[in-house]
Amino acid sequence: MTELQDRCDLLRSLHRPGVPLLLPNAWDVATARAVVAAGFPVVATTSAGVAATLGYEDHEGAPGEEMLAAAARIAAGVDAPGTVDAEAGYWMEPADLVAALRSAGAAGCNLEDTDHAAGSLRDPGPHAEWLGAVRQAASEDGYGLVINARVDVFLGPFLAGAGPGTQAELVPEALRRANAYAEAGVDCVYPIALWETDALRRFISEVRVPVNVARVPQAPSLAELGAVGVARVSWGPFLYRDAMARFADQLASLQA
Repeated sequence: MTELQDRCDLLRSLHRPGVPLLLPNAWDVATARAVVAAGFPVVATTSAGVAATLGYEDHEGAPGEEMLAAAARIAAGVDAPGTVDAEAGYWMEPADLVAALRSAGAAGCNLEDTDHAAGSLRDPGPHAEWLGAVRQAASEDGYGLVINARVDVFLGPFLAGAGPGTQAELVPEALRRANAYAEAGVDCVYPIALWETDALRRFISEVRVPVNVARVPQAPSLAELGAVGVARVSWGPFLYRDAMARFADQLASLQA
């Protein structure tokens, strides 16, 4: 537990607005080891990549115990803190989720506010209470779990192809959720798919905890993200998808 607590403390200390922690997301032990070998101080998982390697769809299509077992193998396979994409918590009670994350050796986790069964966003009030219960369970156990609360307000429109100039109107709702989650005790918030600079700048200026952004193709440069105060940047499923596309190209070339 002392080693895990040290990893939690290190992960938390690396959240420095303006000097983003870079998190190239891994999906198995081999890719996690490659991340560490490349000099990155933390390994983050991608639920999409992990689920795919297990033969499942993303968005809680894989059994939670299998996803967390994969996370445990990754955490044990590298000498670095690991933060786990735990999706929406796999329908686990807060104390059970915390115990499972601790058992997996997770220094941190992502928890999102999408209800995949309903196909909609969760009500922010009850979700904030649930996040608060996760924080309380970890604190009562002396476990310094770093909680990154994903805010999915921008994700649906992004996936639907919303163009530039559409994100500013979504910022108030994203802030309402983010600040409720911050009040509940999370360490960081993650407005996934927020990429427009002005909207991102406003969001960061009005939220009370460090901010994680996704390195979507439209996103500003890493230098620009740092300049607006981003504290961490993750790649989500993009590295996994790129690796699989390259593999498909190589396979096709074998038959040329």
